[in-house]
Amino acid sequence: MIGFGAVPGSAGVRFTIWAPAATSLELRMRRGSELTQWQPARDQDGFWRICVSDARPGDRYAYVKDAGEPRPDPAGRFQPDGVHGWSEIVDPRTFEWTDAAWPGLDPARAVIYELHVGTFTPDGTFGSAIGRISHLRDLGVTAIELMPVADFPGTRNWGYDGVALFAPSRAYGRPDDLRAFVDAAHAAGLAVILDVVYNHLGPEGAYLPSFSPQFLTRTHETPWGDAVNLDAEGSTIVRRLLIESALHWIGEYHVDGLRLDATHALIDTSERHFLVELADAVHAAGAQRPRPPLLFAEAHRNLATLVEDRPGGWGFDGVWADDFHHVIRRMLTGDTYGYYVDYRGTAGELASTLARGWLYTGQRSEHHQKPRGTDPARVPMRKAVICVQNHDQIGNRAFGDRLHHTADPAAWRAAVTVLLTAPMTPLLFMGQEWAATTPFLFFTDFEPALGDRLIEGRRREFQAFPEFSAPEQAARIPAPPADNTFEASHLKWDELQDAGHRAALTLHRALLRLRADHACLQGSGAFAADANALGDDTIVFERRSPEGTPAFLVVARLRGAGQVTVPELLDGAWDIVLTTEDQQFADDGMPPAVDHVAGCIRLARPGAVLFQRTSGASEPATGAERAAKSERSEGSSAGCRGPRHWNNERSGDHGVPASKRAEWSGANAAAQWSEPAGVQGSPAIKKSGGGSGRAKPPGF
Repeated sequence: MIGFGAVPGSAGVRFTIWAPAATSLELRMRRGSELTQWQPARDQDGFWRICVSDARPGDRYAYVKDAGEPRPDPAGRFQPDGVHGWSEIVDPRTFEWTDAAWPGLDPARAVIYELHVGTFTPDGTFGSAIGRISHLRDLGVTAIELMPVADFPGTRNWGYDGVALFAPSRAYGRPDDLRAFVDAAHAAGLAVILDVVYNHLGPEGAYLPSFSPQFLTRTHETPWGDAVNLDAEGSTIVRRLLIESALHWIGEYHVDGLRLDATHALIDTSERHFLVELADAVHAAGAQRPRPPLLFAEAHRNLATLVEDRPGGWGFDGVWADDFHHVIRRMLTGDTYGYYVDYRGTAGELASTLARGWLYTGQRSEHHQKPRGTDPARVPMRKAVICVQNHDQIGNRAFGDRLHHTADPAAWRAAVTVLLTAPMTPLLFMGQEWAATTPFLFFTDFEPALGDRLIEGRRREFQAFPEFSAPEQAARIPAPPADNTFEASHLKWDELQDAGHRAALTLHRALLRLRADHACLQGSGAFAADANALGDDTIVFERRSPEGTPAFLVVARLRGAGQVTVPELLDGAWDIVLTTEDQQFADDGMPPAVDHVAGCIRLARPGAVLFQRTSGASEPATGAERAAKSERSEGSSAGCRGPRHWNNERSGDHGVPASKRAEWSGANAAAQWSEPAGVQGSPAIKKSGGGSGRAKPPGF
């Protein structure tokens, strides 16, 4: 360990900064009105070090390079006056942790809840977020993913413009406030995953390259300009700096994992890729924990090597697999712009994604104009992290509209059911669980000139979409620096008092309770899953017991009404656990009619049915036997009997004891929907596509 930053110890505070470009460097310290100056010593690698015996936590300090202006420490632990101000000495050892018995996150049980600290609560702080941890515990998620908290310019930001790699943003509280949040989450049985950005620095307040020009290299280029230097002169120290940043979040804040932003932009031609080195270091750092920290990647490439086990693979514990979202969005809204051009939005695509973890395994991508993806045959299903909305897929749309703002409510419920019963790791974005009416817009707080350029650039890029081709149309796009853009993105917790929103929450809770109670509904360690398409609009997939026999069966229709034959139902006795048309989930429910004997389901509109295999049922038929019994069909009555044989058409109880259904589903929601104020649907910039339209109530 190099020990970047100001590190308190028994002999005082040790200051270390990498500034190879400096010919002179002075440390200045301030305690109240008292100002002192110190002269660090330089070594041959460009490190400047000094130990100050009487320095203490709370003192402010800055570095003066070559007689210039005082600048903050690029590895400072706190920036109380913002990223341009002096750094503050922080001693992480003084926090009193209570999580000694915390067992860590079991990857198989992971259900991730992504949130932005600044908009999650009205106050937008770590402290106020603690007050909502009980809601997340009761929801049934097992891990909270914090969008990046490394300090950024201004008072609001998504977090991807951070410049202080070791300092949580003062906009959210002090370092001990973040520690308190993690401690409280662990006490509630929830893990914390932190989103970190190591592929670039933000455009304002990034003083690291002025001290260390070798932090960046012109050898490679990224969407943000010169790449972070991982393979040129000086890269050994750059790699160490980034790894120590990662380890500091794990060690000083007890986080359970990290999610790396845009790993494709971490360009490295070294024999041992930086991501391999980072994964090894993170996992080794947790050797004394019951479970080691987990490492996740954002990567659109569907690169199996990234998540294959060491030594052959790179050893990451999961990857954001976007194909699932894109297929769902294309099916439910018909988006065709941007990368949605690569998807037809069929049940066949969705079944293939559920069977393998992602869809593209080397096929040519029209959007990228080259082959995309690799074969995930050696990747456990749970390593694919899937969603129906996340911060990117919402916030990169012009008006920040969520999927349930434009999708058919019945289809939305079916999509949620597929998400939360899939063999992959599901992710929810804050507010999804109650079908929040609020958008999640793109917001910043840069200095005015930079903010103006951002507005102009964002509107210019959206002009590629027909809806915004004219300047007056593009002018409708919310300005990222505007106060009301940020305010509009705050969740409205009082929506939970509304019956429609409570019904949405009830569905999420019911599905997550089932996932928690049944290991066979959790993240799968298998390399493939059983999923099939019934025509273009309906899928069926099985979740198997540890012994390999079917335990749950999910049938989901994502579009329109219709009748399907489900040969799996002919394998034995199945009980209906729930449908998305049950009254507690849909005030205008239209329960599907199920003929167990003929293996047929008739749906009056999109919906999903979750079956559980009856205890003691006979051994299921083989695939050949099943095919001999009935050929899959849609839109016909082949193999189905007359209407008098359809059971439970309106009862909603499906033969499951009321006590058990209440346990799974929670308290019933009232049936009356009060229509919320909608937001205008919008196409997305770069990462999303069309689909404009007036918002609809979720209708749960």
